[in-house]
Amino acid sequence: MIETARLRLRPWVEADKPVFHALANTPAMMEHFGGPVPQAKHDAIIDKMIDQQARHGHCMWLVEIRETGEMAGVCGVRIGGHPNTPVSDELEIGWRIGEKFWGQGIAREAAEASIAWGWANTDRSRIAAWTVIGNTRSWGLMERLGMRRRTDLDFRHPDFAPEDPFGAMIVYAIDRPA
Repeated sequence: MIETARLRLRPWVEADKPVFHALANTPAMMEHFGGPVPQAKHDAIIDKMIDQQARHGHCMWLVEIRETGEMAGVCGVRIGGHPNTPVSDELEIGWRIGEKFWGQGIAREAAEASIAWGWANTDRSRIAAWTVIGNTRSWGLMERLGMRRRTDLDFRHPDFAPEDPFGAMIVYAIDRPA
């Protein structure tokens, strides 16, 4: 578990699934993921995070508000996992913070804690993140975190059809501090 001034990042449990689906499955939250999805899709994502935590000791953790225990979203690091792409073995940082918490610096606080955890607990030389070009809030945060655009790592997300614009991923990365 990681704690910051306002947040707790922790592994997922089965009971988190319906809460996460309700938080994340709004039109605004899913705008850059192709729109709302059935709960089974979010459940499968959480199952992957539970598996990653068990196998690697890290995942995209659940983010909760320390003071209230309320789920704010997800943030953490995981192995990229997109076979046959330039990011297949990258240590990926990612986040999804609920609309209620937008504009409060929660994504940045969670991301900074996740990056610090990645440097302290892995031997990776860089941490990468990706999104669609239209997700200016996400890649804007990547830049504020000190990440730089890496066009050489851009890829087509394998979960989207070749013609689907949601599958065109742009990649940012940050190198391990000297």
